[in-house]
Amino acid sequence: MPQLIAPDVRLHASFLEAMTEFAAEEFLGRTLARELVEHAPTWHDPAGFARYVGTVLADDSADTYWYVDGATFLGRILIRHGRLLPPDDLAGHIGCGVRPSARRRGHATGMLRAALPHAFDLGIDPVFVTCDTANTGSRKVIEAAGGVLEGERGGKLRFWVGGGGSESGGGASSMAWKNRRSAP
Repeated sequence: MPQLIAPDVRLHASFLEAMTEFAAEEFLGRTLARELVEHAPTWHDPAGFARYVGTVLADDSADTYWYVDGATFLGRILIRHGRLLPPDDLAGHIGCGVRPSARRRGHATGMLRAALPHAFDLGIDPVFVTCDTANTGSRKVIEAAGGVLEGERGGKLRFWVGGGGSESGGGASSMAWKNRRSAP
């Protein structure tokens, strides 16, 4: 059963396969595009990949989780901390991506629903989530997680997902790790 985990060097091979799929796409999210430039040249080397995982885990501005099924990397989700300033005010608190070969199977919805309690635990409530205006799949994912449309700005649909202890979220996180900076 798919689940969120902290980034882990044991998923090296599956991660590389997924990054090859992402790199072949025309559109890359801002974070992935940056990581491909900064880290992809060393990803194939186990030591380089371990450095990359360490960098992701040490990022104080955001928490990154991988969505996996056993040893298969399906995607990742990023939760940005604190107040959003440009350009993050167009990206939102949460950004996620499902590897192309795993899409249209409900993984993005599962990943977002699993990440929301963690965002609420960080004190982010409501959570601001965006998607491109033409991205019907992402819109459906956000709405399925309780997203309420605020409007459109800069080519992005803007949604708010509230927890506040409601049945749809909030409260204590069910994630097994609390100290994300501990060794994977």
